[in-house]
This record gives sequence, C-alpha cells and structure tokens, in this order.
Amino acid sequence: MTRPRNLVVLAIGLSLLLPAAERYKDDAKDDAWVAPRRAFWAFQKPVRPTVPTLTSPWVRNPIDAFLLQSMQAKGLKPSPPLDRARLIRRVTLDLTGLPPTPADVEAFLADKAPDAYTRLVDRLMRSPHYGERWGLRWLDIVRYADTNGYETDAERTHAWRYRDYVIRAFNNDKPYSRFVQEQIAGDELFPGDSDALIATGFHRAGPIHLVGGNQDPEMTRQEVLTEMTGAIGSVYLGLTVGCARCHNHKFDPIPQSDYYKLQAVLATTDYKDLPIASPAEKEKYDAAMRDYKDRRKPIEDQIKEIEKPFRERLRAEKLTKLEAPFRAALDIPKDKRNPEQARVAKEAESQLKVSWDEVLAVLPPDIKGHRAGLRRQLHKMAFDEPEPPAAAYGVANLEKAPDTHILKVGDYKHKLSIVGPGFPRVITGINETPAEGPAQRRAALARWLTSPENPLVSRVMVNRIWQFRMGTGIVKTPNDFGTLGSRPSHPQLLDWLATAFVNNNWSVKAIDRLIVLSSAYQQSTQHDAAKAAIDGENKFYWRMNRRRLEGENIRDGMLAVNGHFNPRMGGRPIKIPIEPEIYDIIFTEGEPDNLWPVNPDPAEHNRRSIYLLNKRTVRLPFLSNFDQPDAMTSCPVRPTSTHALQALSLMNSDFSIQQARRFADRLRADCGNRGQSCHIDRAYRLALARPADSRETDMAVTFFAGGGILDDFALALFNRNEFVYIP
Repeated sequence: MTRPRNLVVLAIGLSLLLPAAERYKDDAKDDAWVAPRRAFWAFQKPVRPTVPTLTSPWVRNPIDAFLLQSMQAKGLKPSPPLDRARLIRRVTLDLTGLPPTPADVEAFLADKAPDAYTRLVDRLMRSPHYGERWGLRWLDIVRYADTNGYETDAERTHAWRYRDYVIRAFNNDKPYSRFVQEQIAGDELFPGDSDALIATGFHRAGPIHLVGGNQDPEMTRQEVLTEMTGAIGSVYLGLTVGCARCHNHKFDPIPQSDYYKLQAVLATTDYKDLPIASPAEKEKYDAAMRDYKDRRKPIEDQIKEIEKPFRERLRAEKLTKLEAPFRAALDIPKDKRNPEQARVAKEAESQLKVSWDEVLAVLPPDIKGHRAGLRRQLHKMAFDEPEPPAAAYGVANLEKAPDTHILKVGDYKHKLSIVGPGFPRVITGINETPAEGPAQRRAALARWLTSPENPLVSRVMVNRIWQFRMGTGIVKTPNDFGTLGSRPSHPQLLDWLATAFVNNNWSVKAIDRLIVLSSAYQQSTQHDAAKAAIDGENKFYWRMNRRRLEGENIRDGMLAVNGHFNPRMGGRPIKIPIEPEIYDIIFTEGEPDNLWPVNPDPAEHNRRSIYLLNKRTVRLPFLSNFDQPDAMTSCPVRPTSTHALQALSLMNSDFSIQQARRFADRLRADCGNRGQSCHIDRAYRLALARPADSRETDMAVTFFAGGGILDDFALALFNRNEFVYIP
C-alpha cells in the first residue's frame, strides 16, 4: 500500500506553522563527549592481522589457523571430522535449506578425489536454492512481511518484489557494498535500474501503522522515520541507535543530536510505489482489467438485486429508530445543508449503513444459498484478476526538505533545536557529507556505509555469515556491537574476515565458501565432557554447534522428501489452507469465504515456504511453533525453543499427516513389489540421507510386524530429531 502522500505534506505544513527554532549549537560539547569513547574496539577500523603459522594438517585455511591457535592456548583440541554421509547432509541443508537426494549422497560417497567436497560446495553455491536459504535469513533481519501489521494488517501489492530481489542478489553474489547502496539509495544512485528501485523497499520492509479514521499525520510520519532510522542502525551498523531517540545513548557514544541527524538524512524520503512496467504492459493490463470487470459485473448485479429489498427494509427500520436531529438533517436537500447539517447528515448515513452480516441474518435459507453460490463464482474469478502493472514498492524524495528537530524525550510535540543531515560522529575518516537539499541525502549515507573506512558494516556482515554457518556469531549479539553487546570471541579472526570481505569485492559467497571449507565447519557435534569443562559454551569452536532447522525448512524438507516440492521461484505470495480453528479465532469481520482465499492450484501449496504469504498478525501455526519471528522487529538470531506444540505439529497437524501419507505413497511407488525391506531402506535414505542401521531396521521390522502401517512409519521419520536438526 502506498503511503498517503497528503499526510506527509500535511505534516511538513504543520511544522512550518510553528515558531522558528534555532539550529543546534552543542556540537562541540557532543564532540568532547564522544571523543574518549572512540577507543572502543567496534569503532576502530579493522586492520588485517597476520595469519598464525601452525604446522597441522587440520589447518585448511586461515579460519582454522586462528581457531586452532585459540584452542591450543586453552588446552583444547578439535573434534573429529563428521563422516561423509552426514557431511553432505549438513552442507546441503546449510547452503540450500533442502536435504540431499539419495543420488547426491551416493555420488559424493563414491567420489574419492581430494577435491570432491570442494566441488560439492561449489555446486551447492550455484544452486538457486542458495539465494532462497540466504533470503530467509536476510528477511528476518530487515523484518520483512507481505502485510503492514497492526489492526488492519493490509496486504502490500508489490512488496514481494523486494523478497525476490534479495534472493537474486545472494544467488548472483552481488557485491554486498552494491547490495547496501541499492537498498539505501537505489533511486538516487542508480536511476532507471528497476532492481535498484525495488531494493529501496528495504525502507518499507517493517510494519507501518495505517488505520482508518482520524489520524495525526505528524505522529504517523514520526513513526515512519523512527522505523527507518532504527533499521539503518540494527541492520547495517549493528548499533542500537534507537536508544538515542529520547536522550544521549546511555552506553554507546551516540548523542541524541546524532540520532536526529541520521533521521534528517531520511526525512526527505517518502514511501511510493514506483512504476517499472512498460507502456505496452500498462495497456495490456487496462484491457485485461476491463474484460475482467465486464465478466464480474453480471454476477455482482445479481447479488445486488438479491440483497436490495432486504437492505432497503433494514435501512427503513434503522431510519425509524434514528434520533430527531439526524432525521431532520437528512430531510434537508444536500445542496441546501450548511456545514453543521452536512456533518450531522453524514453521521446519520453512517448509522443507517447496512452491513453484510445484517443482510445475511435476514435472508431466507433458499435465497441465502443462491447468493452464496454467486459469491463462490466471484471468489473463483478473483484468481483470474489481472496482475497490476509492475511497480517497485520503494521510496522517492519529497520536493522540499522539512526541518528535523531534536525531540524532547522523543515526543514529536516537543520540538527543540533544528539539526541538519549527518552521520554518527563516533565513526571518523570518511569523506561523505549529505546534501542539505531533498535529494542525494540517502546517496551520501549509502556511500558512507560502504566506505572501506567504515569499521562496522563489513564486520557486522561477516559476523552474520559466520553466525549463520557456525551457529553462534563471533560477536554473539549480531545487531549490537556496542558496549552492551558481546565482545568478539576471536577479534583477530573477525577483523581478518572483515578485511578479506572488502578486499574480495564484498563477496558473500567468498566468505561463505571459506567457512564451509574449513576444518572447523566439518567437525562433528560430538560432546566431550573434558573439553566442555574448559569451554562449556564452545566459544573456541572445538566442536560444531548443533543447530535446528527453521520451521520453513522443516516444512520444505518434508515436501522434498515425499516428492511434492514445487521448485518454482518468485512471484506473488501464496495463500495455503490454514487450520479452521485459527481462521475462526482471527477473522472476526468480513465475509468468511473471502478473507483467506486459498490459491486454487494445489501445486502452488507445495511451494517453498519463503513464498507463502507472511502476514504479521496471522502466522501459520506450523511455522510459528518453530519460532518464526513476527516481523515487527529485526530478528538477527531466531530463538530455538523446545515445547509440546512442536511435537504436536510434527505428529498431529493436518499438514504433517498429509505429507507423511505422500511420503508413504512415494515409498510404495519407488519400491514396487520389493516389499518391506525396500520401504525401510528407501525411507531412511530419503529422509536422513543414510541407510538405517541394524538396530533401526530391527525396530522397523518389529513395528510392521505389530500391525504398524507405512503412513505412520513415514510420520515417525519426520519426527526424528535427526530430520529437524542439521547434523
């Protein structure tokens, strides 16, 4: 939904009516306050450290050298390497979010060449699923969803293009510097580039409080600026800049003036859907839309005719109960009403309005049934509605730059001094100054963020890559590199990765590849009590951290294993069936059969979870139970909870039972008449990427001998810890 531009203009107009405020005069005082705090490690530019020289076959690359040196200093040794069958499952799940096929496993195990694993990693990184896997993580961080949030939680027609842009960017290994620049200021830096316009949807990825009725436009505008400013801090800088909104940051060297200077950079930014369709595409849409409306009109007219006498009767009944002043106002012809009479008449009309549920309540059963049939025709036709001309759910600049005030305790009603656009002064040495005019402010911000002199942006991103692959970040608080955040467990490794990142053209894949090729990544997760006594938190990575898959990838894995996974990428978000009890609880208004119109193509229900409609106020229970974030705030690390609803979702949900039946059907089809032993072996190879061991085989045989059925056996495999955890 495009932000109503008149609200922004009105907010600016209101500010012009206020008494003129003075420019901020305490910069020297703020400089003195910040200066001694610049010594903190995060604000120092990374310097490429010397890689430790160690003679050990365990050291495959610099990552291993740094980690082994730290381990040895603590009297620790690495864990044994993971066996090859589990290693291919680990790296395939990690890089694509999908399990390897039995054929993939067999080919890898048969490949005895020294570079077999390297070639496997390179193949997986070329997979289009690599970008989908990364996309899910990035969308968590930028708090992306397909709806606005809050009370109305309306859907965003064009927002999905940002999701697809992110996936393409990771698949194409777009330099992270360009990736950041496009999201911050694609419209200013790369005009005419559709991808760059779409990328600016970053500024609109979070929730926005759009409601009907009277709104305070200035308050709404301030909420938007607060959202955008906080996102810059958490996503790219790894700083809690929002803590400086009401006063100087209590812990980090961010004065309140710097917060509002950063907000001033964004103050000329307006939410706008930017057309990217060609004239021919627009003409084609207009023609298709006329045809679509023409096909709907006869059915809509029939419904209106059915409802007409009942609506008239209900209105007449309400009219008899209307208070005299309202009736009197209605009796006056519209063109003769004074402003007060017009206001009262408008209120009277709202009281006389007949809602759909009131009509349904008085319809005789036969007429109600006929009407319901017509509405079903409309709902079916709704999926034929032409897709609107392509537009970027992005931003543009206002024509005039509004003043940005420091706000007392963050309250927009209590304006203090005016500040111009600027960047947090704790970071020095970058020659970028934002323009005072409305244009090119964000362009300067984008260049400032991606300057090689910026000490935070490269560190923050390589820490995210590390945390994604290794389970914990070198800095355990990925969105907070400030003084209240965690200190880096391996500062030299972090700086080596950060400098390598920049020197290698900001390539995410290069850092990712380095990590998964390291010996550290290839370790087993085996627990060792003696080592745990020295380093119980595994800060020194003497073993691999055990990690659970996200709910989305558990769901995707079920579909992949049973052969129903639909690999089609991109496009508008998909609505799939949701549990009736959830529907009844949440959807309390509107006509029930049109609030969650399920896509009529069953194959679309089997799409990857990243393409399902992500509605902030209605998360799918299966995904919610496995800690899907609510997209209201940035989620740098998903929690990994353990509770009964997860077991119930995996064992008893309609989705799990359906997928288990499909899995059983696949086993029957794959095995033909080869019988039970084939079912057991094939099931384990598909679900867990390995054959069943003797004990598991005996248990399965006993299960079937006791009357167990293949559907339940398939369901049990989906409930294995091994299925939902990365090895």
